[in-house]
Formats: sequence, C-alpha cells, structure tokens
Amino acid sequence: MASEPSERKSRLYHPYQDLEMPIQNLYHLPTSPEFLFHEEAAVQRRSWGENLQYYTGCGYLTGAIVGGAKGSIEGFRSAEPSDTMKLRINRVLNSSGHAGRSLGNSLGVVGLIFAGLESGLVAARGTDDLMNSVLAGLGTGAFYRAASGMRSAAVAGAIGGLAAGVVVAGKQAIKRYIPI
Repeated sequence: MASEPSERKSRLYHPYQDLEMPIQNLYHLPTSPEFLFHEEAAVQRRSWGENLQYYTGCGYLTGAIVGGAKGSIEGFRSAEPSDTMKLRINRVLNSSGHAGRSLGNSLGVVGLIFAGLESGLVAARGTDDLMNSVLAGLGTGAFYRAASGMRSAAVAGAIGGLAAGVVVAGKQAIKRYIPI
C-alpha cells in the first residue's frame, strides 16, 4: 500500500540545529554606518545632487502611485453598463496612466524646486537647520504657483512652509521618542 501524503513524516529544515548556540549569537553585525573615508563620516547631510535625486524621485513616485489610484477609481466610475470587459479595462488603464503621469510630473517638479532651494539655503546660510526646510517649503509653494497670481502664490507658499515645518518637526519627534 502506498502511503498517503498526510501520513508522511517531515521535519522543518533548520541548518543551525547542530550548533550548540542560539541563532542570535551567530552574527554580531555593526549597527553604525560604515564609511570608507573619515570625511564621509563627518558629513551628516546628503550632497545637493543626492538631495535633488531623492526629493524629485520621491515626489514623482508618490504622485504616480496616488494619481494612478485616483485615475483607476475614475476609470471604474466612468464605465458604462453597455461596455465590454475589454473596453472597461482599457478605460481604467488609460485613466490611471494619464492621472498618474500628470500628478507624478507635478510632484516631481515640486520636489526638484524644493531640493534646489533647500540646498541653496544651506550653502547661503552655512547651517543646516529647521529654518532651511521651512523657507524652502515656503519658496517652493510660492514659486510653483507664481504663474497663477500673487494671492495664489502667497497661499501656496504658506501651505508649503507649514507642510515642510510639520514634516521636519515630525521627523525630529520620531527620532527623539521612537527608539530604532
């Protein structure tokens, strides 16, 4: 008689079972960052090029994801009962792609402006503090909406400065109160 799969005895694979020590003691990896040169360890900030890539990339990726999700919802809502499945899928994909590109490009430009202003302020002021981020947020909002008029630029600048201040304050609070 052949044995059924439920009757077979099996054991979990454990490559460290013959060692007489807990797994936690096997590897003692450093928790601090490792640098090749001492000059790199002294710098606590990204370079302006890294800053530019980081903020632009994060802005574009966030905008593409949020815009794609929003476009998908709009595509589902705009479907008509007489549409075939192919037509519905096409409508959703077109809508999500368009909205994702649109919002991704907009937030990518906002990240580009913010990174440039923040790096410029750090170089001009000679210090890297909370004020640089708030001023960069203020300038980014104002510069981004400047073509819409003075009032729109002032409102967007205030929102940008407030948003940057909240993000930096939240980041400092997380560093202080949440141990990592």
